[in-house]
Amino acid sequence: MATIASAVRQPCLRRLCRATHGDIFSGWSLGGRRAASVATAAKLKEEVAEAPTYPTYELSDKDLQRLAKQRNIGVSAHIDSGKTTLTERILYYTGRIREIHEVRGRDAVGAKMDSMELEREKGITIQSAATFCDWTAKLPTGEQEKYAINIIDTPGHVDFTIEVERALRVLDGAILVLCAVAGVQSQTTTVDRQMRRYNVPRISFINKMDRPGANPWRVIGQIRSKLRIAAAAVHVPIGVEDEFRGVVDLVRWKAVYNEGEKGVNIRETDEIPAEVLDLAKQKRTELIEQLAEVDDEIGEIFLNDEEPSLEQLVSAIRRATVGLKFSPVFLGSAIKNTGVQPLLDGVCAYLPNPAESLVTAHDTSQPVSSPPVPLAPAAAAPLVALAFKLEEGRFGQLTYMRVYQGSLRKGGHIYHARTGKKVKVPRLVRMHSNEMEDIDEIGPGEICAMFGVECASGDTFTDGSTSFSMTSMYVPEPVISLALKPVGTESPNFSRALNRFQKEDPTFKVHIDHESKETIISGMGELHLEIYVERMRREYNVECTTGKPKVAFRETVTQRADFTYTHKKQTGGAGQYAKVIGYIEPCEPDPETGKDVDFESVVMSGNVPSNYIPAVEKGFYEALEKGSLSGNPVSGVRMVLKDGGFHVVDSSELAFRLATIGAFREIYSKAAPVILEPIMTVEVVAPIEFQSAVIGGLNSRRGTIIDSEVREDEFTCIAEVALNDMFGYSSQLRGATQGKGEFSMEYKTHLPVLPHVQKELEEAYRKSLPQAKK
Repeated sequence: MATIASAVRQPCLRRLCRATHGDIFSGWSLGGRRAASVATAAKLKEEVAEAPTYPTYELSDKDLQRLAKQRNIGVSAHIDSGKTTLTERILYYTGRIREIHEVRGRDAVGAKMDSMELEREKGITIQSAATFCDWTAKLPTGEQEKYAINIIDTPGHVDFTIEVERALRVLDGAILVLCAVAGVQSQTTTVDRQMRRYNVPRISFINKMDRPGANPWRVIGQIRSKLRIAAAAVHVPIGVEDEFRGVVDLVRWKAVYNEGEKGVNIRETDEIPAEVLDLAKQKRTELIEQLAEVDDEIGEIFLNDEEPSLEQLVSAIRRATVGLKFSPVFLGSAIKNTGVQPLLDGVCAYLPNPAESLVTAHDTSQPVSSPPVPLAPAAAAPLVALAFKLEEGRFGQLTYMRVYQGSLRKGGHIYHARTGKKVKVPRLVRMHSNEMEDIDEIGPGEICAMFGVECASGDTFTDGSTSFSMTSMYVPEPVISLALKPVGTESPNFSRALNRFQKEDPTFKVHIDHESKETIISGMGELHLEIYVERMRREYNVECTTGKPKVAFRETVTQRADFTYTHKKQTGGAGQYAKVIGYIEPCEPDPETGKDVDFESVVMSGNVPSNYIPAVEKGFYEALEKGSLSGNPVSGVRMVLKDGGFHVVDSSELAFRLATIGAFREIYSKAAPVILEPIMTVEVVAPIEFQSAVIGGLNSRRGTIIDSEVREDEFTCIAEVALNDMFGYSSQLRGATQGKGEFSMEYKTHLPVLPHVQKELEEAYRKSLPQAKK
């Protein structure tokens, strides 16, 4: 790994030198017309000379041996696909738990990974939970080897999408669980997008093979068409629906049955049942064909009309999976204890170990544009670890960590990369859902947790010898807000709870409305906020009342408008004077960062001194906080400052800030502003007889039907609907479908509201303003 790291690094430095020297020569070619270019060239020359070289760390035999048997995986899927049920079976078969408890079981114990009381009551996963287990895998090539697996079980609801986001940020591989009946659903595509964002290889597991209407081949077709990744089954089911009793392993060509109590015993036989023999041969050919498209070695064998050997097939599946080109598909039923052990063998055989994942960090002592530094999971290397999740435990803040390089020791000192603070590690634990196991040391590639360290989600820790920082995870913007008020007098627990939840969950935001003086909480959906209000009642004994949900409207401009504004204020003594000239125009969001507001200064004459330009920028961002149409934040705007004027005595930072705010508010109405509303992608699944009622209901809410798919006895409808029109939809859907319909929604984009709605919003805002401001 280290030699790969050095090989990657050298061309990066060579490219940097070449690019920078190229700039130097182009600077000289101006013929000395500008002394500035010569100065820039000299500066760039210095930078190139100072470009650091980083030591490479060879992985020792001990490191390689440990990492080869290590897997960090996540279990992700759409709501109710069986993620937690599958994780429960994995823990049972690996000996981590003695009894299997169902998510909504009659014994009221609940699944191991759903440790929160609310999760057990509602039968959903709210927080991702981490655990670890050991599994003696039977590899396709015949050997049996023991593997250590770290597992993170994630929620399916889009409201808790940040939990999936931060889990995938630190994992090396994932199991994408799909329902054999419903197939690829809305949240499946969201999870797929998150996996691609962090380059996480995945194996797919089609669960619920015992359900009526189970059709794995349709689901595999959806993986290829909707998720756009090559996929093929490595299993064929023996028996269908309630007759489902085992699978045919297409790679090793064996029939695999689960027998004994709770499917503990695996029986393998070379005799393939006659009823599935032809299908198995056809699907094995399909597997080789799919691999031939993404793997050169199999492609060559396929073109020569040869049959690949077992070793060639296994290594091709692994190569293509780790290279993010292919996803092997396993079949089973977690609730019926069938096909889980072969899936575990597949995790060990086909998903990458920590040494195979390319991990990079940024050196904070270098410019932002400098190339990333590859990290090697060597125990002897300097420590680099990422805090990806925070929880308030009984013993203080619990920080979940992924160690990428070096080792973390109990009682040792580590440095917070953002603040530079030196902190001691008082206690180091490995998590098993809500239980802990104390440890003294943890090596690279591992996931652990520590107590008593103050930090935020996404912070990097080092041993102080490097200035490396990992990139943080992507945090989506909130789409819905509620006014929150404690019942009776406000206790310190009210602010304590809100502070803790904000720290734990970056998508949960709290602010005070300056006009109404109300506490406003914002999040990813109604369920998201409902859960936090309920947790405040249970965990902090704070009863709260909530106002009507408010949609996160935004405002934007649709055309360019020029401004010339002078701010003058004469009082006794020094007054205030500032003049700004420029224009505002629409701004497209940056595809990488998603930022859609921008400030640019092209002042050349010195009419606005350079030390006042940051004040102009600050004034611009302050003016964006509240638009004059509806009082909502303004987005999608670029301000360009072209010129201005100042007074030697009366000009100040405050004057320029106020001048910018005044200029923006004066010119805003001339830039044809519009109000934007969040548009949601809504997926409804209901029995076929209610199709017209469901589509009619969506149309009545100004929905645009994007896609509808009819299956044997149910149908799926995908529509785009404004969030403002979605309030109360769940009760309407239940009424229209006799309680049999269900829906999920996720944020897509912001689009302009209809003219009459804009008029209503403007009127309502004008009425809410104090008399003096109207």
